[in-house]
Amino acid sequence: MDLDAFRTLLTPAGRGALDEAVKILADGADPVAAASAMRRSHPADLAAAALTQASLRRRAEAKFGPDAAVMYFTPHGLEQATRPEVAAHRAARIRAAGLPADGIRADGGPEGGPAVLDVCCGIGGDLLALTRAGCPVDAVDLDPLTVEIARANAAALGLSGLAHVRTGDAALTDPGGYGLLFADPARRGARGRTFDPMAYSPTWPVVLDLVARAPAACLKVAPGIPYEFIPEGAEAEWVSYRGEVKEAAIWTGMGPGGRRATLLPSGATLTASGAEAETGPVSRYLYEPDGAAVRAHLVAEVAALVSGRLVDPRIAYITSDRLVCTEWASCYEVTDVMPFSLKRLRAVLRERRVGVVTIKKRGSAVDVERLRKDLRLSGGNSAVIVLTRIEERPFALLCQPVTSANG
Repeated sequence: MDLDAFRTLLTPAGRGALDEAVKILADGADPVAAASAMRRSHPADLAAAALTQASLRRRAEAKFGPDAAVMYFTPHGLEQATRPEVAAHRAARIRAAGLPADGIRADGGPEGGPAVLDVCCGIGGDLLALTRAGCPVDAVDLDPLTVEIARANAAALGLSGLAHVRTGDAALTDPGGYGLLFADPARRGARGRTFDPMAYSPTWPVVLDLVARAPAACLKVAPGIPYEFIPEGAEAEWVSYRGEVKEAAIWTGMGPGGRRATLLPSGATLTASGAEAETGPVSRYLYEPDGAAVRAHLVAEVAALVSGRLVDPRIAYITSDRLVCTEWASCYEVTDVMPFSLKRLRAVLRERRVGVVTIKKRGSAVDVERLRKDLRLSGGNSAVIVLTRIEERPFALLCQPVTSANG
């Protein structure tokens, strides 16, 4: 979809075509039938644009919920856009930080948040959250189509009053005139998604130059960002949504640095306490820390919460004699601990009539799918198999999930 085609969707005729496309897809029409039906009443290019947008809205429901019904998307924009829950969490942190309203310390009043420069704004996922939090936002993106879509999304959700979106190069902006710089550099190149910050667009040195000129900044980055790319004195925060690590953010000018893990939707947060975890034999319970805590190197802090110890100093599995209720880790009751042997593992599972297994691994070179086939499972029972390394030896732990814990 090009810029002209998208602008056509914003006209009365385009909105009518989009409404029709949404209804056709909701009725279950396949792509060929949907295209034929649309072309009977609309030009081919408008029909194609409307069907594409209607399809993207359906995909976006899982991420944007009810807002998706009035928003506009591109495939890449939808993929990179922040989940609203994560964006709202960051916007709330920004609103509560007492940042300057316009680059100098000022009180914006109870209804106002700090002025934000949003570079690489994409389709506007964070822009929407920031304006909903009361922050006036100047948003910039290199792609004219993306800019038009972000502007349309702000209008569709009644947020245009605080959102100004324009086409521009992030490197040429001046973040010094704002309370905070928000940057979401593109992490997709010609060969697909990239995990190298030097291949971001803008590149990491350009992003850091912007940060150096901003009174405060929030940088959205991939969860796997190497620690050496985190600026000295910054806070790195990893965010998990319903047990899945979604992304990381680097904060500057927002207080002391360090490492933080945050769980959503609860909002629970964990920071480094200086805890050191001991190592010891596997006990009755095994705890698997949430991925945000693992990424933030806060496994020792989770171990302290459950009075536990590591099964191996380099593996993020915790064991404890205590059953502790915590959202920071999944808990399993250990039934067997054995050096890894396919033959022995298969025999034990067969003896217990286990036909369904969940296989987890850390520090193991075993091919999970190959193992699943080689086990030749049958029976009506289920189990969790944890493959790990203990003192350089491969082990298999048989477990049952603990669905509740009372401490």
